[in-house]
Amino acid sequence: MAVMRINVGPVHPSTHGVLRLVVDVDGDEVKHVETHIGFLHRGVEKLCETRMYMQNPSYFEKLDYMSPMSWDELYVAAVEQAMGATVKPDAQVARTILLEFQRIANHLLWIGTLANDIGQMFTVFMWCFRDRSYVLKLLEDVAGSRMFYVNMRVGGLHSQLPGDFIDRSYTLCDIIEKNVAEYEKVLDRNEIFLERLRDVGVLSREDAINYGVSGPVLRASGVNEDVRKSKPYYIYDKVLFDVPVKNEGDAYARYRVRYEEIFQSIRIIRQALEMLPKNGGDVLGAQVKMISTPAKPDIVVARRELPKGEGLIYMVPDKQKPYRVSLRAPGFVNLAVLPKLCEGGKFADIFAVFGSLDIIFAETDR
Repeated sequence: MAVMRINVGPVHPSTHGVLRLVVDVDGDEVKHVETHIGFLHRGVEKLCETRMYMQNPSYFEKLDYMSPMSWDELYVAAVEQAMGATVKPDAQVARTILLEFQRIANHLLWIGTLANDIGQMFTVFMWCFRDRSYVLKLLEDVAGSRMFYVNMRVGGLHSQLPGDFIDRSYTLCDIIEKNVAEYEKVLDRNEIFLERLRDVGVLSREDAINYGVSGPVLRASGVNEDVRKSKPYYIYDKVLFDVPVKNEGDAYARYRVRYEEIFQSIRIIRQALEMLPKNGGDVLGAQVKMISTPAKPDIVVARRELPKGEGLIYMVPDKQKPYRVSLRAPGFVNLAVLPKLCEGGKFADIFAVFGSLDIIFAETDR
């Protein structure tokens, strides 16, 4: 049978972002996949060089609208390194709690959309959005905004925590833990869901390392690497948690890693809440104003375990604004394995494989 070329996309931004795939198929078998990106390129790295340090966080939040607080915190952490600033002890605890809630929100949205992408479980999709809404409500009350928070400040947060933050956080952990446990009873017993994900898009341990993937994609291929463990920041070296690792390397393993990470995030949050004073402690950071970097190291490298993988900022500081900024976006690297994972499989499996990678193109294209 002759090879036929099919254009897939550019898909609408309301899916996972704007991506075009050029797919060569022989019957229903995928022979070759070519990715075309760049539709959402906005020049974020160059824009940062034209703004004062604390005028840039809003750019970073829009890199990943599924977990904006994570990129915001990563950028502010780079600025703190450039300034030689320290984060208040209570603020370190608070940031850890907020980042883990953000991780939960990211994974909930991902699980729901994955089930929807493969044409199954619209009920689970609605469950995920229900539970994610509970998390977003708490983050909204902390930051003052539901979607883009911009609540990180040098040394802390932009405001003190609400008076009922600790009690609400404990209650929310109980709700999420109970509700998410129900997902497994539905998803992992659904033969169609399992058929669409098991032994689909298998990424070997060797290929995962060679391609440089990170986060759940890497850990689903048997590599136990998590920045929170290998290079702890804030209080991650003071709390107990496990890093879910699977060896199968298929789309189902990537689902299981993220699913289990939700419960580990809850575990981290509960321990962190015990470290906060009853009144929420002193978490207030510096006011937004024209700041300078008296320490001004030659370069700054900030690393974080973002929900989608390892994020990294390489910054050359100047006195009042970055001289150069370069980002390592986990989605950009993880997307590189898509052609390899799809080739030899069925055409319909492309969407299951792509969904399992958890790609956001505002981050990929930057």
